[in-house]
Amino acid sequence: MFELEAVTRHYAVRQGPFRTRAVLRAVDGVDLAVHAGETLSLVGESGCGKSTLARLVLRLERPTSGRVRYRGQDLWEMDRDAVRRFRREVQMVFQDPYASLNPRMRVAQIVGEGLAIHGLARGAERDARVRELLEQVGLPPEAAGAYPHEFSGGQRQRVGIARALAVEPRVVVADEPVSALDVSVQAQILNLLQGLREDRGLTYLFISHDLRVVEHISDRVAVMYLGRLVELAPAADLFREPLHPYTRALLDAVPVPDPDRRREPRVLEGDVPSPIAPPPGCPFHPRCPDRFEPCDHRVPELRPTGTARAVACHRCG
Repeated sequence: MFELEAVTRHYAVRQGPFRTRAVLRAVDGVDLAVHAGETLSLVGESGCGKSTLARLVLRLERPTSGRVRYRGQDLWEMDRDAVRRFRREVQMVFQDPYASLNPRMRVAQIVGEGLAIHGLARGAERDARVRELLEQVGLPPEAAGAYPHEFSGGQRQRVGIARALAVEPRVVVADEPVSALDVSVQAQILNLLQGLREDRGLTYLFISHDLRVVEHISDRVAVMYLGRLVELAPAADLFREPLHPYTRALLDAVPVPDPDRRREPRVLEGDVPSPIAPPPGCPFHPRCPDRFEPCDHRVPELRPTGTARAVACHRCG
């Protein structure tokens, strides 16, 4: 569905007391494919470039270099009709269910807006379609007449999902869609997303920093660090045997809800480097417990390591 080829996104910024110009490398040379019908999760610490990559995929920002293709067509070479089709076929579920819904619009207007914009349904037909969508996401039909403030966080996120599904998309980009919700509500929303994927044949690009959620919902996982991909693998393989030291550290940080299973967590040294002044060589080497001679001066490429796996690490080369 999507193919990213050597994609970068850099921002010009000013820093310091003299407002010196600098370049912030939010996304720095990403190659990635998103296959039809899969859930590909993008994980990493805050600030690693996950949401920027989502905006590039959604055609909300133009890459500084590289190409982003949707079903073989470059996003920035589309004509007006192709862009309109793209806007219908690729939808977004936002992180904050409290900020992503217009508080002055009733749910019927929020969910039905896309139907009107794309000319899919009007009048009584649109109202019936909205009620049907609300039932599909587990809300009563009478919710159509209410305002967002009348709902809980989980219910608001269901409204956001109904809005995304209204125009019958092929791809849904979900940017941390459960991070603002209670754990019990998270499970409900994740199960809803999985059921909708199976029923509608959807493709998900799922962005999260919560590896428990990622393990539950993903087919494949891409791990980002400082704007670059460091590991890509089927979810089962990655959680069973992580190859990159950063991936292992992320998994070690996940709490295990079993007092009999004690383990020594792998604690990383230092802080995440600034994307304005990334370290030479491997971007992870200042914090890596396994670093050795080439790490501080040679950037590792993302290379295949067997079937459907790739890792950017000199020790795995």
